[in-house]
Amino acid sequence: MSTGVDPQELPPGLALAWGLPTKTSGLGRPPSHSVEQVVEAAIDLADADGFAALSMPKLAKKLGLTANAIYRYVRSRDELLVLVAETGWGPAPDLPSGAAHWRTAATTWTQAMIDRCEVHPWLVDLPVRGAPMTPNLLRWTEVILECFIGAGLSPKEAIQCALLLDVYARRIADMRRDLRQSSADSVNPTAVQNFLLPLLREHGYPIVAALMVGDDYSDDIDDSDVTFGLTRILDGIEGLLPGSRHTTDPAG
Repeated sequence: MSTGVDPQELPPGLALAWGLPTKTSGLGRPPSHSVEQVVEAAIDLADADGFAALSMPKLAKKLGLTANAIYRYVRSRDELLVLVAETGWGPAPDLPSGAAHWRTAATTWTQAMIDRCEVHPWLVDLPVRGAPMTPNLLRWTEVILECFIGAGLSPKEAIQCALLLDVYARRIADMRRDLRQSSADSVNPTAVQNFLLPLLREHGYPIVAALMVGDDYSDDIDDSDVTFGLTRILDGIEGLLPGSRHTTDPAG
């Protein structure tokens, strides 16, 4: 399929993400790998060593290619990042349909984002350079917009609410990853608590001290924490729905 647009005029990776051929460097022998194989190798690198591993030299080495040969497949690191994002996020989740199920659909969508970041923690490190433009990411957008518009929001309100859930999911995933990494250090939480409690009481932190004693001041974000925050967000969105919108009291 031809779009009539020169791929060279498009953002890096966009044409490839849609399965359209692009011109590469043309250096050396014919390609021995597919673009899909190159992207999968990049994802393997990132899964093993994090976002910093997504470099063209490291990818070339993993594939047994020369530094120049990698550019037969992707023209730049920016192009590579677009393709690994598209593959890393993968297909959008199936959401229940119908206005009555919008909260369940929004919850499923948000949890699916968090789950994808559990599989590929580096997803939260990928730079966001604009609105989604690739097939999988557009489908993620389409299904949540369909959910909100079906519930009665305007398209503008729907995209704003989708952005709110997107930011929440990414932030939760990012914090969970940071906490997992910090907990991997050899720290004795009981020793830390025993050290802090007398200092908290002495220097005027009674509320934090009480929470710590009750084990409510933890180094983890569990499912109940995620659900609590998401419920508050959905409660706010519900206030935008027809029949639930706040009206100004004429006497006020």
